[in-house]
Amino acid sequence: MASTHICASNTSYKSSFTNKLTQFNNNKHFPPNLHYPKSLVPPIASLKVDIGTPTTKVDESVKKKKTTKEVIEEEGKYLVGTYARAPIVLEKGKGCKLYDVEGNEYLDLSGGIAVNALGHGDDDWLKAVVEQAGLLTHVSNVYHSIPQVELAKRLVASSFADRVFFSNSGTEANEAAIKFSRKYHKHICTEGKVPATEFIAFSNCFHGRTLGALALTSKVQYRTPFEPVMPGVNFLEYGNAPAAVELIRQGNIAAVFVEPIQGEGGIYSATKEFLQSLRNACNETGTLLVFDEVQCGLGRSGFLWAHEAYGIFPDIMTLAKPLAGGLPIGAVLVTEKVASAINYGDHGSTFAGGPLICSAALAVLNKISNPNFLSDVSKKGLYFKELLKQKLGGNPHVKEIRGVGLIIGIDLDVSASPIVDACRNSGLLVLTAGKGNVVRLVPPLIITEQEIEHAANIIYQTLHVLDGNN
Repeated sequence: MASTHICASNTSYKSSFTNKLTQFNNNKHFPPNLHYPKSLVPPIASLKVDIGTPTTKVDESVKKKKTTKEVIEEEGKYLVGTYARAPIVLEKGKGCKLYDVEGNEYLDLSGGIAVNALGHGDDDWLKAVVEQAGLLTHVSNVYHSIPQVELAKRLVASSFADRVFFSNSGTEANEAAIKFSRKYHKHICTEGKVPATEFIAFSNCFHGRTLGALALTSKVQYRTPFEPVMPGVNFLEYGNAPAAVELIRQGNIAAVFVEPIQGEGGIYSATKEFLQSLRNACNETGTLLVFDEVQCGLGRSGFLWAHEAYGIFPDIMTLAKPLAGGLPIGAVLVTEKVASAINYGDHGSTFAGGPLICSAALAVLNKISNPNFLSDVSKKGLYFKELLKQKLGGNPHVKEIRGVGLIIGIDLDVSASPIVDACRNSGLLVLTAGKGNVVRLVPPLIITEQEIEHAANIIYQTLHVLDGNN
């Protein structure tokens, strides 16, 4: 019976494999004169692959443009269902405008979730990417590469930091910060003492979805499905300086993770007194202060780094979203005292800091770090907030309009989903935040005053949908 079972299983495997290979072959995607190494030929004697003659005709399935319905149906069939996507299929973009496969135009105030700081298709960014792609894309961190060093130099020159570690995303940057914090305390711990290993994070915070960063993220619904997560994280109320100082002084805290401006949490800005209290307590105890600027950093607040507005500086800062203009990157900026605790092999990444990504990031950083650019972000942010207050201030569902620079939240007394949908149907893309009751506006930093006015008008005109959402 065992032999029969194995044979049947093998036959089924052969049949499935043959069908898929035949289907792929029929698409005529193989180049001419393709020869397989013997080691790669499938071990099925009867299987024949007819390469066929190359043809200049475009495959009908490729030539025909897919509809929104078709793409959404295929997404549901082939992708893991981790995203509740909006029912549009975006195809191209330029500046602050996006276009779907049906030809509809949208004004983008989501910015790829605060990623596309220079908008879509920025000329200088595109030039940097194309030129570097023609030279060298990836070599790994086994070797040196010029763009990585140049980007690190620019980041150090424009910040509190002495050294940089590159990753591929914001959650990876925070994972590295967790490891660096633990390693630092082991490094400085005198013989016979137990190093500090715990962390402080705050209400409404978001630091990522990998297990370490997830453990630092306050939303219970994100953590619960994957428990047990990393232990030793203490959640305190955002802004509660006395509670934080008391816990830090107990001597068990390796690092305090805090966002100077919370994005995902609902667009809440820290006070200077709160951050200064954290800095002072960390100085007293040797605890590290980590600023997560993954969303609020790199010009979004009107300052290059959000913490600059407070005049308070961290030991570690994590960056990601806008840094490479839409390509995947993360960065951990550290002081020399932190870097001195890290040795070869303590952390690493295959893809991080590649030549292509770093060339793109240099183009972004060069533009955003221009003082005139940052000044414009501040001015446009103030104008946008004032306009929203004028238009929305009298609506009973609008509790508060807050934020700084071009990270703005409209706090509602009901769910924000109906107005997000209504805005999209009117050609405006916005996000939610907080507990789903905040409209989050994080447009490209290049947005014009005319586009700001257009956005404010659409939001005002769609407010009525909230009346049926009590």
